Amino acid sequence: MSETNLFIELSAINVNDKTEQKNKLTYLSWPFAWSEVKKRCPDATYNIKRFEHNLPYVFDEKVGYMVFTDVTIDGLTHEMWLPVMDGANAAMKDKPYQYQVMQWQNGKKVSVTKDCAAADMFDINKTIMRCLVKNLAMFGLGLYIYAGEDLPESELPPGVETAVLPKGKATAKITAVTTEEIKERKAELKGLLDEKGKTMDEYKAIAGERTVTSMTPEEYQEWFKSLKKAWS
Repeated sequence: MSETNLFIELSAINVNDKTEQKNKLTYLSWPFAWSEVKKRCPDATYNIKRFEHNLPYVFDEKVGYMVFTDVTIDGLTHEMWLPVMDGANAAMKDKPYQYQVMQWQNGKKVSVTKDCAAADMFDINKTIMRCLVKNLAMFGLGLYIYAGEDLPESELPPGVETAVLPKGKATAKITAVTTEEIKERKAELKGLLDEKGKTMDEYKAIAGERTVTSMTPEEYQEWFKSLKKAWS
């Protein structure tokens, strides 16, 4: 299979039901990701890079831990890297420490102090596998997750156009909603879920096919108001 055809095939796969949300980030299951690639490319291989003393990470006291992987498919190799992160999505340290996060309490956002243990091999192992998934996204699988989008390009809602970038670049989406706006909407929705004690399944039961990326600012505001009213 050619590089272009493989990218198109992998990028069209809807992986939403194989993801989970954690600390405002979306993670794709690594067994699913690797399985989908191997089904189509049996010769695919990955490598976890090792450094001094054969350790699978590099560490710097100022910037934290970083892991690296590379994936090779049909002779093409893509590299990837990922920091070991805490609950605030900041680089973890080699000693116990505290950090601040914003949480919804009684309808308001407040700053909460969290304790964090020093990074250990469990944290590093999780990050390596997440790095592998991000690495596979360079070949197309789940790439839309890292653009802050809700659906793969093959399932874009009406009104969303695509544009082809210069040769060698991935296809990009052009929408009226910025990535930052999408992140704010998701954070706002999560805050409402937490405040009302609702689950994502309960939200999806009401939302149906609606996604935060397919709504104009006006539509989103009306949708958010209707949710608050439904759960009041």
